[in-house]
Amino acid sequence: MKKIFLMLCLTMTAPAFAAGDAEAGKAKSTTCAACHGADGNSAVDMYPSIAGQHASYIVKQLQELRLGAQTNGEQGRYDPVMSGMAAPLSDQDIEDMAAYYSSQKANAGSTPEDVIEAGAKLFMGGDMNRGIAACAACHGPRGDGMGLAKFPDISGQHATYVKKQLEDFRAGKRVNDPNGMMRDVAMRLTDADIELLSKYVGGLY
Repeated sequence: MKKIFLMLCLTMTAPAFAAGDAEAGKAKSTTCAACHGADGNSAVDMYPSIAGQHASYIVKQLQELRLGAQTNGEQGRYDPVMSGMAAPLSDQDIEDMAAYYSSQKANAGSTPEDVIEAGAKLFMGGDMNRGIAACAACHGPRGDGMGLAKFPDISGQHATYVKKQLEDFRAGKRVNDPNGMMRDVAMRLTDADIELLSKYVGGLY
């Protein structure tokens, strides 16, 4: 009886769509290539590289960008460009594209020599005197993030994009961080801190 009940529960709670199909995702991602590159390695520094990004994080962001479009920014995450792109996507589309981009290999980035020492200190240890938590606590010492927790891989990411996101979190323009974690950290960062961290993560692997 217990086995039958468990099977019924699993059937009732199972998603109505299959796991992501990378090949299907590749076919569906053609319009994404203009900004993110054909394989997810963006050549334009204002757009994020998403090759090798955790599938769970890509799914989360696309779902919340879609919600932002549906609610005119009152819920989820709203971006003038990406919310419009995410609006027509089905759950299966999102799963497929996440599977594709997460399976791609990210190109190596670099960290300027003059920011390595100070950047490592702030990234790895934070600043207790200012209440700034270490970035490595969630993103890992190499910036790989945590897929299960939906913390993004920020290693090798464009400095311009990282800077914009930190500024948006600090200003409260981006609000889809769990429990306001990123806003809490970003509001304590100075312009110099943001500049430092955005450049530092480029060479993490």
